[in-house]
Amino acid sequence: MSTTSQPPTSSIITAPCSLQTCPLEWALIRYIPSLPGNAFYLALFIPMFLAQVFCGIRYRTWSYLAAMSGGILLEIIGYGGRLMLHSNPFNFSAFLQYLICLTIGPAFITAAIYICFARVIAVYGASMSRIRPKTYARIFITCDLMCLVLQAAGGAITATAGQEQDGLRQTGINIMIAGLASQVVALGSFMILCGDYVYRLKRHVWVVPQPVDGDWKWKGFLIGLAIATLTIFIRSIFRVAELNGGFSSDLANDEVAFMILEGAMIVIACACMSAFHPGYSLVGDWKELVSPSAKSRESDDLVLTAISDSGKH
Repeated sequence: MSTTSQPPTSSIITAPCSLQTCPLEWALIRYIPSLPGNAFYLALFIPMFLAQVFCGIRYRTWSYLAAMSGGILLEIIGYGGRLMLHSNPFNFSAFLQYLICLTIGPAFITAAIYICFARVIAVYGASMSRIRPKTYARIFITCDLMCLVLQAAGGAITATAGQEQDGLRQTGINIMIAGLASQVVALGSFMILCGDYVYRLKRHVWVVPQPVDGDWKWKGFLIGLAIATLTIFIRSIFRVAELNGGFSSDLANDEVAFMILEGAMIVIACACMSAFHPGYSLVGDWKELVSPSAKSRESDDLVLTAISDSGKH
């Protein structure tokens, strides 16, 4: 039985409320997070984090290691917060831990995707790309950092807002939404450019280098990269809709939707990026792939010349 008879003065109630003293409708989220569901995701992320650290050190893929391990670590911390909310849905610190970490974590994973695609272009040759490999990474990682700053700033404002400062808290949420929406736009633009690159490769396949033709690891890496991009895109659209409706909306309090469109999407993305780690899937040295040698530049020039000549006949 609840011992609190008066309605809350704020849309979010924290201490001294508990499930014994306040109704669940006054909690930070209007449901009790699933213990087995969130523990399951946590149990999946921990070995993937360890695998990323091991492979990153072994293959010396430092930039990829930093991005992926950072993203997965935030997922681990975020689901730890949801497990604490299972015990007490009024725990404001646990709520912020879950909200902020699971919001900004995928931005790091997206950065890893951008880093990898720059190497994909380097493997097949930059002649078919409208943008040079290094430029791809610089443009989209810069966009990713801007999205991350917005999400982090929004999270910080939300975290520092007092219990009665609903306006300030909503401002923080709005900034987080802006960061997520920017991430959707950046990912959408990236997918369009990827599609254009693939189309150009298929169109001129007869003059494009095929250094890894038939390699199942390479094909798995490319498929995994595509799946990871799509799942994070779906997840980002969901989070924009979820946060835009506010914490009291039906979508924000639908755990099934959250576990599928947030949890499962990121698990799939991280699994793809871990199972086909670029350290053993990519052909060529990780560091040198975005610093083409004179020989590779000459090869690109020959490809462009062949394409130009074919258009004259």
